[in-house]
Amino acid sequence: MPQPLRKILVVQHVPHEPLGTLDRLLRTHRIRIKFVNFSRTPDAEPDLTGYDAVIVLGGPMNVDEAHLHPHLRTEMRLLEAALRAELPILGICLGAQLLAHVLGAPVGRNRAPELGWHTVRLTADGHADAALRHLGDGQPVFHWHGDTFAVPQSATLLAESDLCPHQAFRYGAHAYGLQFHLEADEPVIARWLRVYDGELTARHGDDAARRIQLETRSLLPPMRQLGDAVFTELLRLFGWQARPAAVQLGHRMTVPIPRLD
Repeated sequence: MPQPLRKILVVQHVPHEPLGTLDRLLRTHRIRIKFVNFSRTPDAEPDLTGYDAVIVLGGPMNVDEAHLHPHLRTEMRLLEAALRAELPILGICLGAQLLAHVLGAPVGRNRAPELGWHTVRLTADGHADAALRHLGDGQPVFHWHGDTFAVPQSATLLAESDLCPHQAFRYGAHAYGLQFHLEADEPVIARWLRVYDGELTARHGDDAARRIQLETRSLLPPMRQLGDAVFTELLRLFGWQARPAAVQLGHRMTVPIPRLD
């Protein structure tokens, strides 16, 4: 019988992009959380042995900046190993872009940055997906990204928006990439408005932060409900996956993963 989730490895890039509402949800389910924070330990070499799933969070760096942030290549190797071991994966924003890149899909600038609240629509496959179907249609969710991913070969596009046609994908049964931030809570959003104020003001003007604050008051509660439903279902899906005794890097998948240089 598959074992339930017990321990998840969480990859964090900067202190101000945390698990948000996912932290509470994981602890409610009594799942142990092990953080690898590359802003504190940039030379860390995490080992997947003993973990039941991997979550890779967002960050201000881009996939093509491994020359500036060498830990990005460490993360790519980590994701490659997780895919070969068929461990469940959730990539959020930068995490989704890294996942797409490891699967061989291009990652680059979006047609325009999505900063703040934007509406996401599910595709037909998204409506049929056990987790993403809870998102419904027409609900604004929180975004903060300038780059985006193409959909990897053999992956399924689950969601789109007017500014960004690739918002979510599923690869196989247990690897998900989300471009948007369902995990963002009020403290996280308030912090981003301070930390990324220059980026926001340059793009949308001096009043942009105040507008987002006002929108957050009404839009955050329904997103929190939707996010809890999506993440709870993901954890249930992930819990069906038996944990390997150890990560076998030589395990072969049905669809080969592009080798990293």
